[in-house]
Amino acid sequence: MDALVTGGAGFIGSHLTDALVALGGRVKVLDDLSAGLERNLNSGAEFINGSITDTDAVAQAVEGCEYVFHLAAHGAVARSLANPLGSNEANVTGTLNVLTAARDAGVRRLMFASSSSIYGGADVVPTPETQPLRPRSPYAVSKMAGEWYVRVFAELFEIETVALRYFNVFGPRQRPDSTYAAVIPLFISALLDGQPPTVHGDGMQSRDFTFVTDVVQANLCAARAPSEVCSGNAYNIAPGATHSLIELLDMLGTITGSNVAPNFVAPRAGDIRLSRADAALANAQLDWHPTHNILDGLRETVQWVQTQRP
Repeated sequence: MDALVTGGAGFIGSHLTDALVALGGRVKVLDDLSAGLERNLNSGAEFINGSITDTDAVAQAVEGCEYVFHLAAHGAVARSLANPLGSNEANVTGTLNVLTAARDAGVRRLMFASSSSIYGGADVVPTPETQPLRPRSPYAVSKMAGEWYVRVFAELFEIETVALRYFNVFGPRQRPDSTYAAVIPLFISALLDGQPPTVHGDGMQSRDFTFVTDVVQANLCAARAPSEVCSGNAYNIAPGATHSLIELLDMLGTITGSNVAPNFVAPRAGDIRLSRADAALANAQLDWHPTHNILDGLRETVQWVQTQRP
């Protein structure tokens, strides 16, 4: 399939690029390397060094593509709290740039990387897609706005769109050295260094952790699903199982052989107590079914982190 991956040098985007290259066809990557890494780039993909906020770079990238997988974004709630304008520019204006260029270039379908954060503290858990959206951070607001643009473009223009709401993705290539690193790579690095992992709050907040390979498959399923079923829709992408941060630390302690006690600090602004997906819609309409359990995913992630250390 001839496809573009925005953010294809990043954590999820590079795994998706690898899968697309393996399937054959022409694959392009648009990434400004502000968060992604050059070493993540697949040599079988054409690389365009540019930002989704640059309309010329985006127009060049989408040319000749049948599918666009739009993953480039300013991630992390904390980053959006520190710089709301930057998050809005990348995640809202950047998404609109990609949508407009894709429409003008005759792209058949665009997959948009959304986020479970748009639910806020949902009243119904497991949470279906029909629940009200109550974002609690600028990042979550920007993803909600992106979803609305994606839906409207499918309704008004000759382009199919699918939004995928990721729940706490983890796996190899997720950076522990980023200023706004996610909790799993931070926990792993601390345990391997024999240092106390930092836990915000009491550690009983629970998340629906999703292995990166399952997210890649969700994107491929979304690209293949019948347009009359999926276009303009949003889908939860998660296994539908929750684990607290304390449980997560216990599992990682067993895998790494480290029993260092955590350091508890104040809760983070905008944090959510409980997040768990009802992914029945993706199962039924996209024929997507996650295959990795959390223990296997954590083992694979720890092994990768160990190979990256001096």
